[in-house]
Amino acid sequence: MSIEENKKLVRRFYEEIDKGNVDALDELVAEDYLDHSPPPFPGFAPGLEGLRQVFRLFWDATPGTHEVQDQVAEGDKVVTRLLCRGVHEGDLPGIPATGHQLTMTATVIHRIENGKLAEKWSDKDLLSFLQQLDVVPPLGPDAPEER
Repeated sequence: MSIEENKKLVRRFYEEIDKGNVDALDELVAEDYLDHSPPPFPGFAPGLEGLRQVFRLFWDATPGTHEVQDQVAEGDKVVTRLLCRGVHEGDLPGIPATGHQLTMTATVIHRIENGKLAEKWSDKDLLSFLQQLDVVPPLGPDAPEER
């Protein structure tokens, strides 16, 4: 696949996620998919099946969108800078639903093999995400004082 086709594959992956289309993963993701940066929740299967489980968990708990802000590709890798938005409508493991609007930035690297996503590395703003879920208190001068 060309660099432009690889970038298009990654964009389509996020478009299908935003539609809630878990079935599209079969076409877009390799069976032995390797996520080097999985969610901080235990118990997911490896490979494509684990990605399906993660997809369902986050789709049910925090439906939203992924906005591709930048994309750079070379060889078999695509780097994507994302702005993710959603609403915490359902429970995440150990985190009851808050109803809060959520935003999170992420930089994701996908490796493509045989026309499918084969590996992923990502850096996400998890501190801000956990603060928005009321798991971690806000920090800094505007943070409420402890009593």
